[in-house]
Amino acid sequence: MDIVSLARFQFAMTTVFHYFFVPFSIGTALVISVMETLYVVKKDEMYKKMAKFWGNIFLLSFAVGVVTGIIQEFQFGMNWSDYSRFVGDIFGAPLAVEALLAFFMESTFLGLWMFTWKRVSPKLHVVFIWLVTLGSMLSALWILIANAFMQHPTGYALRNGRAEMTDFFALIKNPQTWYEYSHVIAAAITMGGIIVAGLTAFQLLRNKNLTDKFKDFYRKSIRIGLTVALVGSLGVLLAGDLQMKDLVETQPMKLAATEGAYEKTNAWTIVGWADELKKQEVFGVKVPYMLGILAFNNPNKEIKGMNELNEQFQKDFKDQVAAYKKSTGEDLNFYPPVNALFWSFRVMAGFGVLMLLVSIVGLVMTRKPDPSLFKKRWLVWVMALTTFAPFLANTTGWLITELGRYPWTVYGLFTIMDSVSPNVSTTSLLISNTIYFLLFTGLAAVMVALVVKEVRKGPELEEVAVESPVDPFEGGAVHE
Repeated sequence: MDIVSLARFQFAMTTVFHYFFVPFSIGTALVISVMETLYVVKKDEMYKKMAKFWGNIFLLSFAVGVVTGIIQEFQFGMNWSDYSRFVGDIFGAPLAVEALLAFFMESTFLGLWMFTWKRVSPKLHVVFIWLVTLGSMLSALWILIANAFMQHPTGYALRNGRAEMTDFFALIKNPQTWYEYSHVIAAAITMGGIIVAGLTAFQLLRNKNLTDKFKDFYRKSIRIGLTVALVGSLGVLLAGDLQMKDLVETQPMKLAATEGAYEKTNAWTIVGWADELKKQEVFGVKVPYMLGILAFNNPNKEIKGMNELNEQFQKDFKDQVAAYKKSTGEDLNFYPPVNALFWSFRVMAGFGVLMLLVSIVGLVMTRKPDPSLFKKRWLVWVMALTTFAPFLANTTGWLITELGRYPWTVYGLFTIMDSVSPNVSTTSLLISNTIYFLLFTGLAAVMVALVVKEVRKGPELEEVAVESPVDPFEGGAVHE
């Protein structure tokens, strides 16, 4: 593999692994905040125990997220020094605010929340976890302000081969910031709710005979988790719709690639495949006019195809095309990886719809006085396996965000080829990729093992949780 491909692989690996834990932490922090608020309002000790139990899972995610975030920052300077030099003046301010204000706030109040259960009043204590949640959301905001500049540059001037900030508030007001932020936060909220509900479902599958107190604990956990997930899922639908409509103007090639559209069309392709060498569709199952409705709210309007856009961009970015030709001897094309984007979008959307449906069905089937969900083992299995859905949806969502603006690191200004460190070697990249892969594999194994251990241990209630634990793959874990 060449240097650029290895550097891109390392960026993808560190970003995807780090992003497993960012929405995990934001979402579970919100769920815990809701649980502890219910404890303060209702004076029911069960909600306090729920907040403590799920707080342990949140702390594991937070710790791994911090470690992977440090690694991600380190590889920027190591592999992408020219890119760091180009955007340094832009990124410096938002990332400094993120570290010195948002992350400091989040970590400080997290420490207070962890160690003051018996030292402050419940009303003050619940404020701590809400400030942790707010801090995590603010942290995401400042990072996404930087990322939004990569998608849609604003508030800058090009001087001495660098992008220099001319208007800090233009960065904050960048429309792409708020499309991304609303989408990411809604997805994080969904993830927090689904993880709580899904891990609870695994416990129900594992434990054969639960006491009434534990049944009440898990029923309340599932209902809170599913309620949060339902709110988040609806937010994702709205935010995703607005963000995709924005792509029509700001990144039309990304939109065309997610629909596999090489030519103008208003038909939405349900499934399909593209020949990326011949730049044409191999096959596709289409719904006429649907894409026009989704993109424009007008069935007769069409999005531009990738072939037309590539010709247009050859003219619009002729200086970059000429520089690329001079540097590499090859022609610069603007086609992103079409099949990867097409199927990533459908995986993201499909799992998003699944989480919405699971939330609705789960809430209906856990209502009192007869919560029928717990009597149907196959439905509990569906809820348990949905635990993995937000990880897949979030990962494919970020693949669309990053792969879709090929060949740019900063859209319209700076290419991937320009961004790689000039002195990095294939050998050093192979070594660092191997080290990071092994490190991430180890961290993942430890994280999963600790979460499984914590979930199996169960909450600290007065009674013994189970009479006889069973393997969920054996019959009788949950009775029909």
